[in-house]
Amino acid sequence: MSWVANVMVCADASDWRNVEALSDWLRDEAPRRRQPGAVGVGSLRLITGPDAGWGGAKNPECEVWAGALNHADLDALRQRFAGTPWRVPGAVQLLIMDQEEWFFRLWMIRDGELRQYAPPAPAEEDDGFHGFHGT
Repeated sequence: MSWVANVMVCADASDWRNVEALSDWLRDEAPRRRQPGAVGVGSLRLITGPDAGWGGAKNPECEVWAGALNHADLDALRQRFAGTPWRVPGAVQLLIMDQEEWFFRLWMIRDGELRQYAPPAPAEEDDGFHGFHGT
């Protein structure tokens, strides 16, 4: 059975090598959640290139990589992300939506620390949009 975490990384274009290194780590070395000794959870892919298929008449003006990770140890991912020597640390963003969650959590590096910004302190009972019926 799988346990999927949707992950996106937004970074300055000058940090593409760091994102590639993070993706390689995810693919080859990242620990699996509750599976001691097991490694490899997936990878990231650039989704903002000229053929990305976004709506609108323009191409995106940001660099975003995304992946659907399987059984990822998200604490290890956040630690690795925070320890990466980003060229433009103020520009990097990590968005994570874990299995059974309904919205992304946004993490950014500020004053040398990885901090969660949105939602700042999510109540897990908010996941699932209880009572919401879209049209």
